[in-house]
Amino acid sequence: MTLKLAPLAAFSLLAFTPACAQQDSSAPQNREEIEEIVRDYILENPEIIEQAIIKLQQRADAQEAESSRQAIASATAELYESEADYSVGPDDAPVTMVEFFDYRCGYCKRSMEWTMNIPEAYDGKVRVIFKEFPILSPESEKAALAALAAGEQGLYAEMHRELMELDNSSGFTPDEIDAAAERAGVDVARMRADMGSVRLQKVVADNKMLARRVGIDGTPAFLVGDQLVSGANRSAVTQMLDAAVARES
Repeated sequence: MTLKLAPLAAFSLLAFTPACAQQDSSAPQNREEIEEIVRDYILENPEIIEQAIIKLQQRADAQEAESSRQAIASATAELYESEADYSVGPDDAPVTMVEFFDYRCGYCKRSMEWTMNIPEAYDGKVRVIFKEFPILSPESEKAALAALAAGEQGLYAEMHRELMELDNSSGFTPDEIDAAAERAGVDVARMRADMGSVRLQKVVADNKMLARRVGIDGTPAFLVGDQLVSGANRSAVTQMLDAAVARES
């Protein structure tokens, strides 16, 4: 860090030193003397290192956020208009939110009721799209395929709830997934057949590629427009939705 700061600090010292002073014999005459001055200044004012690190982090965060917005904007159709997705809320709601989730994600499970109730909480002004993003285990992928297969029978939301309520400690065994399907009213034999569908497997694979394309590497993740909130940060998601709904009012 010192080596990187030294040239900049030295330049600053020289830039703001009057020309006559630069000719003074007492002024630093070589790189070693300048670096020694900079070193002494940093040791006497160590807080400038923290300030520099904070500034660099803020700059990096801003660049990352801008890159994310650009990536999301370039993937608008895949995020918000895919016919393979299931949703809750009016299809013509002025605001659409997308959730990427994993059925074995504890935070996703705890957010499920809140997420499902968002359309009602916003008087039908928000639609929520669900995108399976099974990254935590092979069982996560089986659960995602089971939900999509239940959707083929018009029972996605019911199966979604049942899978979210399964206990992670059990391991999401085939028998437990089948029992969840039965509770949701799903034809289990048909569901199992559809889970092997190349089309449904492609939906999951496409979701994984899309998530990584827009900078999502964990669950849950929420998007509205070109804004992304990673993690189960309800207050941040609520602020994002409030702003979006206000713009549409």
